[in-house]
Amino acid sequence: MRVGLTRAILLALIVGIAIGAFLPQVGIAIEPLGTVFLRMIKSLVVPLIFATLVVGIAGHGDDIKGVGRMAVRSIVYFEVVTTLALVVGLFVVDVMRPGAGINLSGVSTEQGAELAGKMTTVSGLIEHIVPQSIVDAAAHNEALQIVFWAILFAVALTRVKPAPRATMLHFCESLAEVTFRMVDLVMLFAPIGIGAAMAATIGHHGLGVLGSLGKLVLAIYIALVIFTLLVLLPVALFCRVPVGAFLKAVREPALIAFSTSTSEAAFPISMEKMEAFGVPRRIVAFVLPTGYSFNLAGSTLYLAVTALFAAQAGGIAMPVSRQLVMMLTLMLTSKGVAGVSRAGLVILAGALAEFGLPVQAVALILGVDVFMDMARTTVNVVGNCLACAVVARWEGQEPQSVPDSAPSGDHVASL
Repeated sequence: MRVGLTRAILLALIVGIAIGAFLPQVGIAIEPLGTVFLRMIKSLVVPLIFATLVVGIAGHGDDIKGVGRMAVRSIVYFEVVTTLALVVGLFVVDVMRPGAGINLSGVSTEQGAELAGKMTTVSGLIEHIVPQSIVDAAAHNEALQIVFWAILFAVALTRVKPAPRATMLHFCESLAEVTFRMVDLVMLFAPIGIGAAMAATIGHHGLGVLGSLGKLVLAIYIALVIFTLLVLLPVALFCRVPVGAFLKAVREPALIAFSTSTSEAAFPISMEKMEAFGVPRRIVAFVLPTGYSFNLAGSTLYLAVTALFAAQAGGIAMPVSRQLVMMLTLMLTSKGVAGVSRAGLVILAGALAEFGLPVQAVALILGVDVFMDMARTTVNVVGNCLACAVVARWEGQEPQSVPDSAPSGDHVASL
């Protein structure tokens, strides 16, 4: 039976959940299928970022001022949105108080202390942006470092003679087109890979882990829904982004992000869908990878909720002034670590240690983190796609409906 890719992914999610819940050993056994899908899709991130960004900047000749203007607008938008995410997170956790009544006695501090030692500082972020080796940055899928190097390369390309510039631009254009077609091929495997990943997740952790910390998970989901309805939706309406067409464009990236809990897996299809939506490639190529380091609204909200959860579980009063200082610290230190495994927990553990809060709460949160990671990653991806549309509007472009004939993995998937 041949069905649309979106429906195939939804069906795969349902089947994966059922396998993980009722046949956990089978779910764990088919985990390599999910790993294979993630590896295939992640292998396309670096060539897409590099090729599209170089073409987007150098292809416009000497308009470096336009690139700088777009960069400033993007960063301002990112910081405003993530600040609002902090506000929503603080409000929800102060109202719901998910940490009240949680007993931390007997919870090990070892895991939290280990993660705390990995926290990135502001000065570390600045150093992190600049790669000491482009090969090493590509090997570790360091999106922010690839963006920096690609911008430097593109600006240098605008300063060379027309003949070598044209040769390099033609190469990058060809690389981008071939990589997009590879995305189409990889996405045909998406239902199998995503179903296997979901089955393995449920098989490893089980649905029962949601019981004791259900209020925390519920608080995260409620906060993310409120943020989406009260921040992202008004932004889309204010900037005259066609909401119906936008939702159609982001449904597949959102499903992939939710089921795999990684923004990297959704990056190639997000780029393709935003281009089909009418956002110019030069804007998509800059905003999407930059947003994965600076526009982590879902992750920022998650940090706000879990940090105060730890304070409530430890019985420590946090006045609003101290909450704001901690949130500012979290917002600054979380930049540029999207590629770190369990990046949210790393930043959270470091902040808890710095502000004298119980680090052992991290070990408790770890039990349900995978379920919260699904939701916050989805909001990160949708928020970055919306940022592309908003910046396009500011640049005078008109997003449009996704054409049915748009070349993408949405053609069909075989089951």
